[in-house]
Amino acid sequence: MTLVERFLKYVSFDTQSNEESGVTPSTPGQMVFARFLKEELEALGLEEITLDENGYLFATLPANIDKSVPVVGFIAHMDTSPDMSGKDVSPRIVENYDGKDIVLCADEQVVLSPARFPELLDHKGEDLIVTNGKTLLGADDKAGIAEIMTVVEHLIKENIPHGKICIAFTPDEEVGSGASALDLDAFGADYAYTIDGGEEGEITYENFNACAAKFVINGFNVHPGSAKDTMINALNVAWELHQMLPAADRPEHTEDYEGFYHLTDMSGNVEKAEMQYIVRDHDLAAFELRKKELQHIQTVLNGRYGEGTVELTITEQYRNMSEKILPHFHLIENAKAAAEEIGLKPLIVPVRGGTDGAQLSFRGLPCPDIGTGGYAYHGPYEHITAEGMDLSVDLILGVLKRYASFKAGE
Repeated sequence: MTLVERFLKYVSFDTQSNEESGVTPSTPGQMVFARFLKEELEALGLEEITLDENGYLFATLPANIDKSVPVVGFIAHMDTSPDMSGKDVSPRIVENYDGKDIVLCADEQVVLSPARFPELLDHKGEDLIVTNGKTLLGADDKAGIAEIMTVVEHLIKENIPHGKICIAFTPDEEVGSGASALDLDAFGADYAYTIDGGEEGEITYENFNACAAKFVINGFNVHPGSAKDTMINALNVAWELHQMLPAADRPEHTEDYEGFYHLTDMSGNVEKAEMQYIVRDHDLAAFELRKKELQHIQTVLNGRYGEGTVELTITEQYRNMSEKILPHFHLIENAKAAAEEIGLKPLIVPVRGGTDGAQLSFRGLPCPDIGTGGYAYHGPYEHITAEGMDLSVDLILGVLKRYASFKAGE
């Protein structure tokens, strides 16, 4: 199969994850896909292939060189986002894209336009893979899986020198549990890359520090006709709380390394209200200050309305992996050099989110991310180019070339 054929086959599997299922994998379609990939790995001739009951698929490609070099791993996830259906994906290839609007679904007026996605103009003349406007595409992260498989195929068929390579295809990344149960001893890599980023040439090793914050506001409800100096309207307190946070520190007003408070859910009535926030910042000191600000707001409002009116629970989620990558910066230098060698400008950008690589890095496996060539993930506008995927394959091959000549101490 060509890379594009492989990708189109993979997106035909419905692997949408479900954060409420309580099992791993969270949906049966992920295991169906994992079994298919296992058969493909076997057909390619890989070794130590295992698929466990939780949907973690491992394989190794033995070294074909005599020298001792680091064992490098590549990881991609099989699930697609719960944000939009991944069932009955019907991709379309727009050959030699002309830079104009693409009508994805005329009935629902879903149009992929450079006016909204200006990066499309960078891909004029390329073969663009798009959705039918009714589902997501699944490039996140089936493009990563297709690229890893294609890399392995090149290594074997062309007898390219390489050290031992470990591969893992994981479930449930989109619901935050993909890396948590990955058996690092069974995986066996010294270093790894997740192939799960954005555009081709993107290399990321910085992500948000993250926590969730839940406020419970306990009101006091009486008849509104006799409420003066007695009623505490939980909804009003909730709104007051939200207004105490800086309006500029919301996702819609921030970019790059800027952090934010994001109100994701709010519900309640006069008697009781709940507010769910996610809090993000790349800088650890600034992140800690954000948490202290939430605690300060709780203290102020309890002083105003009575102790116990506002309850706050902060749950840590993940941390910026840069502190774990910097001591092994050859991971970034080798990826940058590989990108430059094939004419790509390396894009070192912060991840405005979390990655499996962050969890794995803190568990002891340094693991930055390499982009797949995809854009506009998690919705009907998701798209990717055949050329972008080819470049990502070439970049990965370039990384492996450098590790095949790796010297101790580098």
